[in-house]
Amino acid sequence: MQQKDISRNMAKIACNAISDKKGEDIRVIDISQISVLADYFIISNGSNESQVRAIVDNVEEQMYKAGYQIRQREGYGSGGWVLLDFGDIIVHVFDKENRLFYDLERIWRDGKQISVDDL
Repeated sequence: MQQKDISRNMAKIACNAISDKKGEDIRVIDISQISVLADYFIISNGSNESQVRAIVDNVEEQMYKAGYQIRQREGYGSGGWVLLDFGDIIVHVFDKENRLFYDLERIWRDGKQISVDDL
């Protein structure tokens, strides 16, 4: 499997895990051409801190089951914005207020937004 295919598979698993926990407004941004950080940013939000944590827990569990190791997790204690770094993909799960405030879609607008269905 080529690296880009691995990244796409990782993104698909993460998106499905977010969707399973009713994560809202899932966005996938291909940043591979504009950054060395990762191939994809996945951005979503929950309606409250408990849902944000449930989404994050499910993403970690599903990625682990698929054999992907998390490199870093930030923000879990606060529940307002949790970042999960899996190397090739970075998952951001916000509460609604923080998502509006940080507006990562605007910051990374040079990346290519792709639909979850196209993964």
